[in-house]
Amino acid sequence: MTACPSRDTGCRPRTGRAHRPAVRTATAAALCLAGTLTLGAAPAATPAADPLARYQYQHLHWKSCRLGPDDTTGKELEQAGAQCADVTVPLDYTRPDGRTITVAVSRIRAADTAHRVGALLLNSGGPGGQTIGDPPWVRKAMKDVGARYDVVGVDPRFVGRSTPLDCRWPSGSMFRGAGGGRAGFDRMVAFSADLARRCRTHAGDLVPYATTRNTARDMDVIRAALGEHRISYLGYSYGSYLGQVYATMFPDRTGRVILDGVVDPARYGPRLLRGTEEANRDALRDWAGWAAAHDAAYGLGRTRSAVLATVNAVQSAASRNPLRLGGHRVDEHILPVVVFNGLSQDNPTAYGDLALAVRDLRRAAEGRAVSPSPWLAGTLDFLLTGHDSAYGSAQTSILCGDVAAPRDPESYWRDLRRAGSRDTLFAPVSNDINACAFWDPPRERPTTIRGDLPALLVNATGDPRTTYRSAGTVHRNWPSSRLVTLRGADQHAVYGVFGSSCVDATVNIYLATGHLPAKDVTCSRPIT
Repeated sequence: MTACPSRDTGCRPRTGRAHRPAVRTATAAALCLAGTLTLGAAPAATPAADPLARYQYQHLHWKSCRLGPDDTTGKELEQAGAQCADVTVPLDYTRPDGRTITVAVSRIRAADTAHRVGALLLNSGGPGGQTIGDPPWVRKAMKDVGARYDVVGVDPRFVGRSTPLDCRWPSGSMFRGAGGGRAGFDRMVAFSADLARRCRTHAGDLVPYATTRNTARDMDVIRAALGEHRISYLGYSYGSYLGQVYATMFPDRTGRVILDGVVDPARYGPRLLRGTEEANRDALRDWAGWAAAHDAAYGLGRTRSAVLATVNAVQSAASRNPLRLGGHRVDEHILPVVVFNGLSQDNPTAYGDLALAVRDLRRAAEGRAVSPSPWLAGTLDFLLTGHDSAYGSAQTSILCGDVAAPRDPESYWRDLRRAGSRDTLFAPVSNDINACAFWDPPRERPTTIRGDLPALLVNATGDPRTTYRSAGTVHRNWPSSRLVTLRGADQHAVYGVFGSSCVDATVNIYLATGHLPAKDVTCSRPIT
């Protein structure tokens, strides 16, 4: 999967101190841009006929990344030696003399200037996720080779510290479970239509320009404004699709490319969750085995089947009556998304968070008063309040703006009925209707990705978001690529996140030399 129905799950690492900036920045999606950027006059040598010259040759005003005393992300960037700037880009690239917006960037400059390779631009997924806070932990993952790059984080247009797009939603995500019957599905039709209406009402002037192709164009303006002839790129999850689009649109300006959690462009679009059901069921079974081994801590069951039975019982209870957890109500539409969001990171911290969440939900099903554990509380706030409306607004606008979705609600209902009882947990999420069914048609056709992209692809075999099957398909379509496989992990986002020295070393050698491995690389899960 590329679309993250939560702030941190699916596209953002949430393990370990070094990775926490990526989590925190995603929760700040409603921040407005701090400061302004003036466009410098284009040098005399710049062709006057180039309508983008004033953007490409703009002078960037680098400044502190801290927006105030409580800006944790800015503080961590500052401590890592990063500075921030705002890049001005056209809202509509067909009218470059028209309205402008700003894109926020951060940069840790290369320390080894004698062996400097260039700029490495980052995207950590979403779409809609912030990346401005990521250079410190990516720089750490790069080890010695990091000193040879300017590591650049970018909040894409309408995300985070860039010009915001906020539809004033009562939720941070358009994704829901369809429920068990027609009445529940009809509620989701109404919910989805309302989200689309809110975007037309509150952000209709921006929504048509929230697309991956425009984000790629922004990246090329950033490249030029940084004074780079080429840029290298590291993209996770949705960021792997963005990297494919950029390399296709600007092949002569693309350097070394790493795509981690690989999106098959043929499957990308508003219904991109379809096809992930089996991988999520496998991840759920693996988590259940872990929870059974830790029954003394969580009390969900001493066997895998017992833990899965607990999940089924909680789901059944939520379908009968909403479960009360603090000030929230978890019903048949929310419960599956909570479980889905708990399955993207294969480590004890993430597993423990989901185990605590299921324990809280079971207690609520028993009629007990429950104050949800921190991860569950954050997930429910995300799904059931407008706190992260900007995240969901930007994510949905990009997905709907890139690829058209079926518009007839009955087509979704037929898909749900075909799924039947084979999977009552994940299929109702992956096949449900969403706001894109009520969106205006995309202004551009989807990008036809080039077939000769020389890239290093990274994927875990059990990835429940961007499945290993998708990575294999992309690799077969690009004979010039190499695939780094992490075996035995239900992990989304591997390089610098999971702790595989084999994966990390392979990526870093490529970043250092510019040469892809002679053949594909397979890495075993580290023994812990």
